[in-house]
Amino acid sequence: MAKRKRSTKKVDKSSKYLAYLAWFLAIVALMLISLTVGYYFGIQDAKQTLHSSHKPTEEKRVEKLPQKKAVTVKKRLEEVLQKEQPKYISAAHEIDDEKLANPPKLPEKKRVVYKSKPKLAIIIDDVQTARDVKAIKALHIPLTMSFLPPRAARPNSAKLAAHEKFYMVHLPMEAMHFSAEEPDTLRVGDSQQKISQKIAQIKKEFPRVRYINNHTGSKFTENEKAVNRLIYALNKNNIHFIDSRTTAKTKVPAVEKAYGIKYVARDVFLDHHMDKAYVKKQIKIAIKVAKLHGHAIAIGHPHKETLEAIKESKALFRDVDLVQVYKVY
Repeated sequence: MAKRKRSTKKVDKSSKYLAYLAWFLAIVALMLISLTVGYYFGIQDAKQTLHSSHKPTEEKRVEKLPQKKAVTVKKRLEEVLQKEQPKYISAAHEIDDEKLANPPKLPEKKRVVYKSKPKLAIIIDDVQTARDVKAIKALHIPLTMSFLPPRAARPNSAKLAAHEKFYMVHLPMEAMHFSAEEPDTLRVGDSQQKISQKIAQIKKEFPRVRYINNHTGSKFTENEKAVNRLIYALNKNNIHFIDSRTTAKTKVPAVEKAYGIKYVARDVFLDHHMDKAYVKKQIKIAIKVAKLHGHAIAIGHPHKETLEAIKESKALFRDVDLVQVYKVY
């Protein structure tokens, strides 16, 4: 009987240990489960908190994005256009600070009465970009565009001219003082061969060119030999020269007279000063010259002030027949 009692105690003791172990393992398991669940929900809460904390910022960014993007695009567009379109401080680079020859004047008592309206042609020099062409054509006025030859900064000038029914070429020539010299500028010392090759190149780039005027050129047009070489080359290609008259000492009239060619030149410079009021005043002078002599040629540039002045002077143009330059003479 004593042996049985000892055996029973052993069994009871073992069962108690097993029960304690089971409880311990159950508690550990619960703790692990709690930790796992807590970690999971903690991560989710953290994610949700993080998402909710950034959500307003994202919404604000989405709300502001179109406006910010629009401003950026506009700013970038302005930068591109600024690079594409050179800054024009004034038109003085055309005149080179030389005193210009005044247009011929008829005596007040001997004004000529014409059967039709006097003709006025306005040449817009330095045309080189699509922006220039668009701005000029937006005026819906028959202005004559004179395109600068292509170069790295304006590779499409000839292609733009090709879309126009009529155009001129604005050919760079040597000046007394350059503010910014153009590449491939014709120089006083250039040989007949070099000048002839340049005109042939211009003819190739601008196949329908019939008129050329000079960009700068105060030094070139004062040199009779240089002018003679130029007129010879132009004559061979059936191209007429319109003297921009960047100097009062131009030799173009004398040379063309020797060739039996009628001299054609600018009468009025519209934008020697970059001021809209000044341009309007010059437009009135150009109209007056046209009325006195039956025709006149004015030269301007694709400046904002110049084009706005022309647009705002439409009422004044009723007194003249505003035409392309080839219809003037």
